[in-house]
This record gives sequence, C-alpha cells and structure tokens, in this order.
Amino acid sequence: MTATTAQQGESAERPAEAPLRVLLVEDDSHIGRLVESGFTAAGHQCDWAKTGTRGLEAALTQLYDVVVLDMMLPEMSGLEVLRKLRSEGVRTPLLVLTAMGSVDDRVAGLRAGADDYIVKPFAFTELFARVDAVCRRSGHRPSPVLTSGPVSLDLTNRRVTASGKHVDLTPTEFTILELLMRNAGQVTTRKALCEHVWEGDWDGVTNVIEVHINRLRNKLAQTGNDGMIQTVRGRGYSLRSGA
Repeated sequence: MTATTAQQGESAERPAEAPLRVLLVEDDSHIGRLVESGFTAAGHQCDWAKTGTRGLEAALTQLYDVVVLDMMLPEMSGLEVLRKLRSEGVRTPLLVLTAMGSVDDRVAGLRAGADDYIVKPFAFTELFARVDAVCRRSGHRPSPVLTSGPVSLDLTNRRVTASGKHVDLTPTEFTILELLMRNAGQVTTRKALCEHVWEGDWDGVTNVIEVHINRLRNKLAQTGNDGMIQTVRGRGYSLRSGA
C-alpha cells in the first residue's frame, strides 16, 4: 500500500475523556504504530489487526466503541471487511482511514456502511474529532464495566472484583479475563488469546497461555469462584456466563 503518515510534529494528546476501545485494522507498520500510539497517548485502548481477516474476526467476536479501517489490506480488502460486518449486523461505528481518496472510493465506502471517511495523510486532531463525532451520532458506548456472574471488570480503573472481593491481577491476566468475559459462554481459542495479549510479539506457540490461565483460575478460586474458566479440549477456554 502507499506509505502515508500523519502530519509531523503534531501532538496526539487531547483533553481526557471516557476511554474508548478502538480496533485499528491497518497493514502498514509505520502508520499502525503512529495511530496506535496516538490513541494510547490520548488514554484509549487500541487493538491493532494487520490483515483484513484478523480485523474481521476481532470485530465479529469482540466489543469495540469504534473501528478504524484501512481499505488496502492483505487477505481481505477493507471494503470486503466492511460489507461483511454490516451484513452480519455489526453496527459498531466505523471510520475508514485510507489513501484511496477518489470520489468513487469514498462513495463506495460510505454506501457499504462506513460512518465516516478520512484520506491519508491525516491530522490526529481531525481523526480524534471524527471518531468522537461518529460515536456521538450512534450513541454506541459499551459499558466500561464488564460483568459475568459474580465477576466484575472495570475497564477504566483496571479493577476486578469477584463476589465482592478485589482480585489482584497482572496486566496479562487482566487482558485474558477481559477477552473471556467479552466472549462469555463461548469458546475463545488459545490462538485468539495469544494474539490478543501479545499481538506482534506472539511467536506462534499457544501452550504458554495455559500458565496464565491456571494462575487466573487460582485467583478466582480464592474468592470462592472455582471452575468459572473451563477448558474445551482441543479448542480453547470458555467462561461460564451463568456462573
């Protein structure tokens, strides 16, 4: 894809607001790092998928406040991802961020279901303003607190309680529990967990996740919630939604 960048020398910071959970789907490493660090510096959580298929999987299986989507992606184009999401009933606000800036390109993206369209190069201030605007228009703001049975996970304060008792988790354990809670009652594969936790640093080995799962199980068991995380042999793990 064409290499473009945000305007140089511009601060990515802005006044603090309620944090967003952002899915960035972008294959260009330089642009991806810029956008990811920009959202992080502004106090938001940003998950970065580097292919169309991974972006689609993340958007279909996890809850996001907004998706920022490139059009020129490997494995599956951004337009295909967008059409698939809307056909599956995913109404998450979606902003296209791409070098494809012709009138036909913009019209195609908006007609496929994009809420807004920005052409690279871009300014972070404009990106943030447009993200805020599409979220306001849609009224789409998932709760900052996830709850599954006796377990409550506060995304803003990074605090977990189980049966009213505080659970002290490492950052990795918190991230694993968050994904399991977002998919409560469904199977989350080991691969999905590894990609979610370590992203580009994951080396393809999935058995390392078992160590963290066991520690997480033990900590939940200490609050009287043993057996919440179940192993689905040959597939992954599932959090009992009715626990």
